[in-house]
Amino acid sequence: MTPLEMLLESVGAEADPNSHGRQMPSHWGHKKLNIVSQSSPTGTQLLQAVGCAEAGYRIKLVKELKRRVKRFRNDEVVYVSFGDGTTSEGEFWEALNTACNLKLPVVFLCEDNGYAISVPLEVQTAGGDISRLVKGFPNLYRQQCDGTDLIESVAVMRRAVDNCRKNRGPSFVHAKVIRPYSHSLSDDERLYRPDEERTSDAEHDPIKRFGALLVKEGIANQDELQQLKDEVDREISEAADLALASPQPAPETATDFVYSPTVDPTSKEFDTEDSVELSGNSGTMVDLINRCLHTEMRRDSRVIVFGEDIADCSREKFLDKVKGKGGVFKVTANLQREFGSVRVFNSPLAEANIVGRAIGMATRGLKPVVEIQFFDYIWPAYHQIHNELALMRWRSGNEFSAPVVMRVPVGGYLKGGAIYHSQSGVTVFTQIPGLRVVYPSNALDANGLLRTSIRCEDPVLFLEHKHLYRQAYNKSPYPPDEFMIPFGKVRTVREGTDLSIITYGALVQRSVVAAREAEKQGVSVEIIDLRTLNPYDWNAIAESVTKTSRVIVAHEDSLSWGYGAEIAARISSELFEYLDAPVRRVGALDTFVGYAPQLEDAILPQSADVLRAIRELHAY
Repeated sequence: MTPLEMLLESVGAEADPNSHGRQMPSHWGHKKLNIVSQSSPTGTQLLQAVGCAEAGYRIKLVKELKRRVKRFRNDEVVYVSFGDGTTSEGEFWEALNTACNLKLPVVFLCEDNGYAISVPLEVQTAGGDISRLVKGFPNLYRQQCDGTDLIESVAVMRRAVDNCRKNRGPSFVHAKVIRPYSHSLSDDERLYRPDEERTSDAEHDPIKRFGALLVKEGIANQDELQQLKDEVDREISEAADLALASPQPAPETATDFVYSPTVDPTSKEFDTEDSVELSGNSGTMVDLINRCLHTEMRRDSRVIVFGEDIADCSREKFLDKVKGKGGVFKVTANLQREFGSVRVFNSPLAEANIVGRAIGMATRGLKPVVEIQFFDYIWPAYHQIHNELALMRWRSGNEFSAPVVMRVPVGGYLKGGAIYHSQSGVTVFTQIPGLRVVYPSNALDANGLLRTSIRCEDPVLFLEHKHLYRQAYNKSPYPPDEFMIPFGKVRTVREGTDLSIITYGALVQRSVVAAREAEKQGVSVEIIDLRTLNPYDWNAIAESVTKTSRVIVAHEDSLSWGYGAEIAARISSELFEYLDAPVRRVGALDTFVGYAPQLEDAILPQSADVLRAIRELHAY
């Protein structure tokens, strides 16, 4: 990377190849140099590096992938660097675990300057030596070096890369380095580092040391070194002038590349719903999701499926002796049997590991479809989802993308799911720019929306309500293999004239039951199933509300600060003149879901709650 390219980032220039003016300095990314866009969060890059290397590992094993994935090389190695403070992050250990387990060609470089901002090494690391702590990892080639010695550093790194290229597994280089200045402009190291410590660091300045070595070996004299310094100063000065003159991005480009600029999952290209012909016996939501996964994996060899317990049997020698797991809800049953363990495999019990690796694979051109076993346990991966996955395209100015699909069982109404198997906090994800959020309520929609999710080029959170997995009322015959439903298109479940219900997920059927009861009392209720929560179909909502003039927004999540609040606020703001009554919301109590059935029924919204809201709003 040239001085000009570095300085273009420093001034936020549009021509900056790192982020096109979107990230602060020293957040590197360069498509031509294979430097994947990096961010500020500490340690998230480690799992992505493992995912990049794992993509290469799996590409080597699938012949068709070598033709499908661009810029793949048989001898490629992934380099990832981090500071000593980063080794305190769980994702550091998760990355080492997977890299060693799969013997991936990753060079881990720990640049150990003894401080994580102001926190010294002995406070961060048990025993004060990370090399001692990683000693037990198998297949890990470990080396230590003086990182301020250029000759020693080059020799060590050559051995590390050579080890990876010989398929021996990952390499770990622990380099003792200095920090010649404060951590950042907002940090003053004089507040916590004594003068003698900083002076000692200055004596180990690698530029000074190398200059002295050149003179000692007779390679250059002091005048020649000064000429080199002057030449460097001139080059940097010229680059600085060019960078300062380079224009910043135009304000109107701020929303460019939040989503793919070339593949639009809301377009007619993804809409085959109206002409679909169904066939065969009716299948559950589980059946039709499973069918979609099978057909899409046959269609595109880049689709890789992994997660906790999703394989049929990790120990392949037992496959003929067992029925197979295929996920705790059997959604991925028989995928491993048909497509093999290279494309369908189990992950460690670590959600950040799943999403972080998937990001790395996606940046290399694969199409990971991963499963988080329960929505309630997605939170360790939230850091990767919010700060990495959803941001990859935007922060790199469309240089990189990570079109990962995350399938996640969600929701309550399980009669015993209790606190940690009944959560449904979708709002936490719908507010993330760059992330599509999909929430089907029936088998047919699940099939079509999952196919769109896999074929689109944006990251997708695909929520599958556990209570709806095997309900008889939402079953459907099978659609053809090209069946797709576009994002941002509602399904009108029930036509009505007196009142509209805007809903999704498990509240769709509960609203239908309530509407039937209301109809007996002369109230005509229209029900709109959103199907996708980001984006959502505002035009259909507006059309329904202007027709009925009364509206209820119903969802399973807690009432306060829930998804319905945004819909209700927008209706009140933009459709106020069409309303004959206040917008009404129906949701769960502002608490957690209890274990006792009677308690769960009181906490989660029921058909009776929807019916009560219908009556009260109609009578307003």
